[in-house]
Amino acid sequence: MKQELKEKFQNFHPIRKYKESSPRYKSMVLINVTMFIFCGLFFFMILYLSVFVSTSTIELYNNSYNNREEIQIRNVTRGTIYSADGEILAETRTDENGNEFRYYPYGSMFAHAVGYSVNGRMGIENDANYYLMHTGASLSERVNNDLENVKNPGYNVNSTLSVDLQKVADDYLGLYNGAVIVTEVKTGRILVMLSHPDFNPGTISEDWEAITTTPGGSQLLNRATQGLYPPGSTFKIITALEYYREHPDDWQDYNYICNGHIEHDNYRVSCIYGSVHGELDLKGSFARSCNSSFVNIGLSLDRDDWSQTMEDLYFNSALPTDLLSNNSRAYIGTGSTDYDIMQTSIGQGKTIMSPLHLNMITQAVANGGVMMRPYMIDSITDENGKVIRSYEPESVGRVMTEDEAAFLNEMMQAVVTDGTAKVLLNDAYTVAGKTGTAEFAEDINESHAWFTAFAPADDPEICVTIIIEKAGTGVEYAVPLAKRIFNAYFGVS
Repeated sequence: MKQELKEKFQNFHPIRKYKESSPRYKSMVLINVTMFIFCGLFFFMILYLSVFVSTSTIELYNNSYNNREEIQIRNVTRGTIYSADGEILAETRTDENGNEFRYYPYGSMFAHAVGYSVNGRMGIENDANYYLMHTGASLSERVNNDLENVKNPGYNVNSTLSVDLQKVADDYLGLYNGAVIVTEVKTGRILVMLSHPDFNPGTISEDWEAITTTPGGSQLLNRATQGLYPPGSTFKIITALEYYREHPDDWQDYNYICNGHIEHDNYRVSCIYGSVHGELDLKGSFARSCNSSFVNIGLSLDRDDWSQTMEDLYFNSALPTDLLSNNSRAYIGTGSTDYDIMQTSIGQGKTIMSPLHLNMITQAVANGGVMMRPYMIDSITDENGKVIRSYEPESVGRVMTEDEAAFLNEMMQAVVTDGTAKVLLNDAYTVAGKTGTAEFAEDINESHAWFTAFAPADDPEICVTIIIEKAGTGVEYAVPLAKRIFNAYFGVS
């Protein structure tokens, strides 16, 4: 009996009832295999979507194809953005007709840092959009608000920005175009993010056509992060670093006699204003920003090693930051001519750099060689002040050794004590920095004025980087602004 049942069961098997050599048997095997493959693919697709949705909530919400925000706008009042010292930088208000509008108490002063939330988004308004448009209200509160036709309050954003320092930078930069960025050395927190020309984010909708159709207009460009300029003599920081890497034990022996210019292979490079610096060692060459000496140094460097140093410092690649930024470019290689080397040595030629990038390199020098990721959002809180998310300082790695950073610190201190930035000498704090004058026209008074520095030199707290377009020399225009920012930070009148 058992044997008969076993035979009947085998006969009813959907595959075994066919002979293994028969076409039907083979078809059934193929169908089953295909079914298992598709089931497996479906399973992994569901798993992938689950992981993607759980880890990319913010990206999905901010996607232009997602209409979820339209629903949120009807139910949530966009949250408030605060400065580091608790001042309101952006908030939602209602006019006499009950229409909501975004109010920016400081007008254009924080235009690029805080940004705007209509006609697209930029700045913190964009970076924190998900939180600003989501609420911390409990389910019961949301139900009550819905019954009373009242919107739920969005999360608030606490930024790292300083109103006092931003105002100092904004007042001094005035009608000049340019950018200022100030960061905390040990954390990467951005205290100042300023770009001129600017705009009023409160009237961005009304001004949009004029802003976007003005020939040559670039008010929406954040020059602090996206602007690319020849760095001029501030690039001598990188040139000096490479020389130290190639001469760690005998860099003190460097000697050069400057007669105001240097000629090589029928090319000539002059020192600024044709200055004759005389006999110089490496520190003197850096402190007095001698072009002739640094061209001499550049021609002696190993091109492959120099290229690697630039790569170490994030030239020709994306910066390690979430801020919208453009890539700095500097190239030295087998195809470089001696003229290319001469120009690159002093930050001219094809070399271009953003103020943010220069600030990050300067900050790494101040921080013993460790580069910190710059950021503008400190925390997210609900309407009761409860912290929903906090942002912690994050290192992006060591870009130079402690010895190399100490060497550059020493060079940059000499700029203030014995070189082009003596105006910063004072009894309240010490400064280490580098001036720069980026020439792009025959008239030197049309040059971009650069200065990048940190203070105090022996235990750095803040790093300041400034560019003023078409102003003249860094000594005359950028250094005085840095002095005002340092004085404001350290409470010096």
